[in-house]
Amino acid sequence: MWLSSPLSIKELIHKDIGNQEIMEKNKNRKKLRICVATCNRADYSKLAPIMFGIKEQPDVFDLKVVVLGSHLIDDYGNTYRMIEQDDFDINTRLHTIVRGEDEAAMVESVGLALVKLPDVLNRLKPDLMIVHGDRFDALAVATSAALMNIRILHMEGGEVSGTIDDSIRHAITKLAHYHVCCTRGAEQHLIAMCEDHNRILLSGCPSYDKLLTAGSKDYLSILQTWLSKDVEPREYIVALQHPVTTNIKHSVKMFELTLDALITFSKRTLILFPNIDAGSKEMVRVMRKKGIEQNPNFRAVKHIPFEQFIQMVAHAGLMIGNSSCGVREAGAFGTPVINLGTRQTGRETGENVLHVRNADSQNKILHALQLQFGKLYPCSKIYGDGNAVPRIVKFLKSIDMNEPLQKKFCFPPVKECISQDIDHILETQSALAVDLGGTNLRVAIIDMKGDIIKKYSRANPRTYEERIELIVKLCVEAASESVKLNCRILGVGISTGGRVNHNEGIVLHSTKLIQEWDSIDLRTPISDTLHLPVWVDNDGNCAALAERKFGHGKGVENFVTVITGTGIGGGIVHNNELIHGSMYCAAEFGHIMVSMDGPECMCGSKGCMEAYASGIALQREAKKLHDEDLLMVEGMSLKNEETISAVHLIQAAKLGSTEAQNVLRTAGCALGVGITNILHTMNPSLVILSGVLAAHYEGIVKEVIGQRALTSTQAVEIAVSALSEPALLGAASMVLDYATRRTY
Repeated sequence: MWLSSPLSIKELIHKDIGNQEIMEKNKNRKKLRICVATCNRADYSKLAPIMFGIKEQPDVFDLKVVVLGSHLIDDYGNTYRMIEQDDFDINTRLHTIVRGEDEAAMVESVGLALVKLPDVLNRLKPDLMIVHGDRFDALAVATSAALMNIRILHMEGGEVSGTIDDSIRHAITKLAHYHVCCTRGAEQHLIAMCEDHNRILLSGCPSYDKLLTAGSKDYLSILQTWLSKDVEPREYIVALQHPVTTNIKHSVKMFELTLDALITFSKRTLILFPNIDAGSKEMVRVMRKKGIEQNPNFRAVKHIPFEQFIQMVAHAGLMIGNSSCGVREAGAFGTPVINLGTRQTGRETGENVLHVRNADSQNKILHALQLQFGKLYPCSKIYGDGNAVPRIVKFLKSIDMNEPLQKKFCFPPVKECISQDIDHILETQSALAVDLGGTNLRVAIIDMKGDIIKKYSRANPRTYEERIELIVKLCVEAASESVKLNCRILGVGISTGGRVNHNEGIVLHSTKLIQEWDSIDLRTPISDTLHLPVWVDNDGNCAALAERKFGHGKGVENFVTVITGTGIGGGIVHNNELIHGSMYCAAEFGHIMVSMDGPECMCGSKGCMEAYASGIALQREAKKLHDEDLLMVEGMSLKNEETISAVHLIQAAKLGSTEAQNVLRTAGCALGVGITNILHTMNPSLVILSGVLAAHYEGIVKEVIGQRALTSTQAVEIAVSALSEPALLGAASMVLDYATRRTY
């Protein structure tokens, strides 16, 4: 390689020595010794992805694994074996469980762990201890590490579930030095609890990194292994119910009612044994009293490997119980869930969860089973986007071991929420916007301010199969790129021509410009692929939404948008809400009749506003003038085989063609008459002209309104849209406005 300014021999020697010093320093840099403590099958499913991420960088991290709690008990499946099967070296096995499964046994188990852990920590000498969740075993680990001046990173702090687990989780939060949380709500709770926001990472749930890539071609064999050979997807139930330690008697009774309802419902059911909390022994006794292990409709198991378990959940017709899996992992697949009792009260949930807070009768639970079984819901990413582990590993690298060990609390006033990614930079909340036009298909990443971060454009395929394939492909590509661009995608918004059932995400029927586009479910294939909520609406409605959020309609309660493009459409906002109509065809402004006997419209009628003022109508008139040699004027020219379009008509009018000017004036008058009708019908305070022809019509529309409208409506403001991409921005606004409500 040539140097732009050659170095002297002396300089080269010094440079070489400097490089050697840097290499030697990196070589001698102390690895970060991280100890991961896992207590049961549930916390291991969250910790394992992080452990794999740490193990992949042996030059940076030295991983130590401590196994304790129910992992080592035969009655609960000896689940430490799955850690060994994942090829992790278990440095210490601690038998810490005092059997009895009551409140006293839980306390004694914590005490036993506190007695045994100091020797282990003295031997392993970790720089950092990773503790997960809200288990009593985890509290013992955190207490030991804190008292021995070992830094603690707590996973899933700030969440709320409504039982004694909350108290344990928040106690661990107060002991921990660093926090990794899954949801924005949990992050807010940690900040409200006076934790230092600079030490909080909003990463998403690590298990979602596996969940969102868990498409298994062999899921049928997994279903058959755990149930039977004739089982079909969506035709079975997964049941997982644990005791509530603050009200053991009630939770055992609720479990008995659940089993009675499942027996009556008579569907194939995979039921997992409860965890080791106080009350589990009584629940197992109820299972055996009901003969669940002998019932041909049931398969009772102590443990299923996580990768297989999520396939069982993903393809179930229903999940029932009170496990956090129902309100967290099941949402990633849109699996219907019945959440029983108070054990998960306060958890953030998707719309796939039906809560039965007071499950005090068999009939109530049975009715819930009948309502939920076999339903399909949109996939939810409340708890993660599949990129948690890279964020967490990078966060671990950023920890400065030279910082003071003593915690500092940020007491009120609490700072405004700062969503912390690994580089301590706020990830940009964004939407994937899709605009499906008659000619082009466009996909864009758009942020909260309406800025287009990145845009993709392709020709719109002619067939349905090719079109769906291209939409999914571009969305996947954009979602992948969004991670590099530091954008957090909240959902997908789709703007398309035609009549759309926005509630179901279905294109009922489209314009002639988009072929093979009738009765099309757009939501399901995109939601299933991206695991994101999806909104779909008509392009006219999307233009109105764009104006409401980013344009002239911002802060205006009642306004109308009229789009003048290839066709004519629009949207109505009344009392700040978009009007769809009973048959989803409100705001079809192009088909307002302005003449009893005018030109034929594409809808089959005559005299529609679209037949006069749309791009297609202007193109038709331009061709007529060209055929009569009345279009071309001085200063205009046509390239070989160039198609005559509305652009040529506008150009001719600007260059002084009387005939072209008359056509444009007639079109503008027709548009003005149509808008006058809208003013008399809707009485909006603002009319926004949007689309490529809007600026050419503004003057004549105002003139017609001044001549023909009622005096009371003539003061209505007529404005030309300043938005360059109304369809994309409108599609994005559906996501950005509604994602936090989880309204589909």
